[in-house]
Amino acid sequence: MAPPEAMDADADVRSASAVLAKPKDIGDADFANYFCTYGYLYHQKDMLEDQNRMTAYSDAVRLNPESFRDKVVLDVGTGSGVLAMWAAQAGAKKVYAVEATHMAVQARKIVAANGLSDVVEVIQGSMEEVVLPEKVDVIISEWMGYFLLRESMFDSVMKARDKWMKPGGAMFPSRAKMYLAAIKSNKSGMKYQELQESMNVWDQFVADTNENYGIDLSCMTGEFEEEQREHYLNTAAWSDVHPSQLMSRPITVAEFDLNKATMDDIEQLRNVDFKMKLFPQRTGAPGESRVGAFCGWFDVTFAGSPENPCENPVVLTTEPDANGATHWGQQSFHMWPEVHASDGEIISGTLDMVRRQENQRLYNVRMNWHQEDKDGVVNEQLGRRDVVWQIE
Repeated sequence: MAPPEAMDADADVRSASAVLAKPKDIGDADFANYFCTYGYLYHQKDMLEDQNRMTAYSDAVRLNPESFRDKVVLDVGTGSGVLAMWAAQAGAKKVYAVEATHMAVQARKIVAANGLSDVVEVIQGSMEEVVLPEKVDVIISEWMGYFLLRESMFDSVMKARDKWMKPGGAMFPSRAKMYLAAIKSNKSGMKYQELQESMNVWDQFVADTNENYGIDLSCMTGEFEEEQREHYLNTAAWSDVHPSQLMSRPITVAEFDLNKATMDDIEQLRNVDFKMKLFPQRTGAPGESRVGAFCGWFDVTFAGSPENPCENPVVLTTEPDANGATHWGQQSFHMWPEVHASDGEIISGTLDMVRRQENQRLYNVRMNWHQEDKDGVVNEQLGRRDVVWQIE
């Protein structure tokens, strides 16, 4: 017999292999880039520790028992099975909890430990391939990603809705909105400084390589700078923004009725006009407040459907909060140079948000803007700025 430590090692290998096991109906790249992480309990724990997330979903179910009592419910991407169990506790007669990863095995254990196996059936497989024995009255899912759409999980939720939800059924959540505002941020200057330092290191590297080895790499300086600029200045950052950083009221970028939204609605947002009036500067404040970034966030509302409305609608927001961010945080799109309010108190422009071709779960956000005064006169000296950021 192998010593205990060897047996433990074998068990660890088997456990890791099970967590990383890829369902046949999910592509290798998609599994590696997205589904794999959700098979681990530590990642589920991160989401379960988000009190705003947990409270909103719990309230949405518990405060609207008529939306679940004696209903058939589908939980898309159930993870640890918490949403499915809440639906069962609210009186659902049957809950199908679908999970693509090995977490389905863990969810079955959790459901059984909570005495709900007679109501909640955990099904392992991708939602696109799973076959349910019946149509459902309610679809509940926590599908939202950074700036709402990153991860593109709502694709699967929509397909489940169109294939498995009864006419007049209800989506939980049922509405979603995306917001954008101007914020103060000292990270913009820091990121630019880091870019400059990286380029200085590169220049020294090129000089040393030429001197020591007789190889001239200066022809690659432009390509290296493009890589570094993309990393430091053109990649959106997860942020925990304090409300005091806001320099404008938020504008609504998009709003979706999740009972009706289509793939065309969410695959790309094109030519979304925005106009942000910067808050008046405080008299006597030391120096001028500058806009260092655009900041994006979202909220979702649990209101049921017109045929089956919720008695008590619930809102989950990821807006800047003095008490700290949800696990979604906000997405900050840092800009350099920063925007000076004295150059024009209104920032006016357009936004495009489009899926990246190499990875459909990620997005590029492009903003094209200029500054103008309160009468709409454009500051021609500044011209128009055009930046594309990646949401990783």
